[in-house]
Amino acid sequence: MSPDTLLSPPLSASTQVFDAPLFDEHVMPTYGRFPLALVRGEGCRVWDAEGREYLDFVAGIATCTLGHAHPKLIQTVTQQIQTLHHVSNLYYIPAQGQLAQWLTQHSCADQVFFCNSGAEANEGAIKLARKYAHTVRQIQNPIIVTAQASFHGRTLATVTATGQPKYQRHFDPLVPGFHYVPFNDFEGLEAAIAHLNHPDPQVAAILLEPLQGEGGVKPGDSTYFQKVRALCDRLGILLILDEVQVGVGRTGTLWGYEQLGIEPDIFTSAKGLAGGIPIGAVLSKAFCSIFQPGDHASTFGGNPLACAAALTVCQTLETENLIFQAQQRGHQLRSGLQNLQQKYPDLIADVRGWGLINGLELKANCSLTAIDIVKGAMEVGLLLVPAGSKVVRLVPPLVVTASDIDWALQRLAQTFTQLVGETCAS
Repeated sequence: MSPDTLLSPPLSASTQVFDAPLFDEHVMPTYGRFPLALVRGEGCRVWDAEGREYLDFVAGIATCTLGHAHPKLIQTVTQQIQTLHHVSNLYYIPAQGQLAQWLTQHSCADQVFFCNSGAEANEGAIKLARKYAHTVRQIQNPIIVTAQASFHGRTLATVTATGQPKYQRHFDPLVPGFHYVPFNDFEGLEAAIAHLNHPDPQVAAILLEPLQGEGGVKPGDSTYFQKVRALCDRLGILLILDEVQVGVGRTGTLWGYEQLGIEPDIFTSAKGLAGGIPIGAVLSKAFCSIFQPGDHASTFGGNPLACAAALTVCQTLETENLIFQAQQRGHQLRSGLQNLQQKYPDLIADVRGWGLINGLELKANCSLTAIDIVKGAMEVGLLLVPAGSKVVRLVPPLVVTASDIDWALQRLAQTFTQLVGETCAS
């Protein structure tokens, strides 16, 4: 289907009756939802309950790696659920072993623990780091250092690890053992660790995102991360990278840490790993893979359905050359966004990102917000997602085409024109 047909009439089967008041009556209001009910998807396109078509540059927030209704994923999930979809981890699960083998063969990790989500993966990494600190380094009260403006999840431990107070409000007392430092500031990090380690070592791990997603699509600086790696090596501190949003090819490399020229001791994955089927993973090097039976567990983690889906996603990245695709389409998208920045210099402060995770930052003194842009784009058939109040995030499926990118850029330009008028363009 070409972008020219994007607003064409849908198949009649996609039109469904949706009762928003009934939904709101029975579902907890934990999300600020847009007035849109999506009922069908194909490739990079989705349809709402009224039959209108949209180009999806949200992808379930960097989750639908292969887009919607990918034939290989349909085939895998259909076959697996007809065969065996869930058993307990009391038994061997062949698909889990196959997926773990693929992941370790394609990363710096030696072993994998499977769970259901990014928050759970980060919880597992936190537990692993704490056990290592207690049992290997004999640290009684271990501290994990994280970055300001980070995001690591919504569980009590991961929301504490998250360096954004707005996510922590009203959930205190928070979990002890975390300390926050500015992102990409090595001197600040080094000084904080020197303070925390005096008179005795207390810092067990440093937990960072290679690129801060929810914090405004802020890429890590390679020099900073290389210094952090050297500091961890010198002091025996574990380096944990949260790859939940940036992993599985999204950055134009399989893992975000490859953009930085380093290897972590532990890293986490989720979102894009199974293309929308819930899964999470903690991946670690052998020296710190010290979990024993009973230390950690997950009822659903690594079940046959999720692992079969994830293995198909990973293999499809290779067979369809989607990592290279992310590089090429990401370059095209950033170039187009930079052209928009030149057209609207009083509105757009910055364009940044890696591969197919990109952010368009509005100027602080601009009256428009990211939500304004997202709503305006939705009106012309383009789905985007905020990353803070002033950053618009663009994270399409990795199967996005050059014509999709061009169409999205046209609609984004149309959105700016409609919101600010031609007089705002230079």
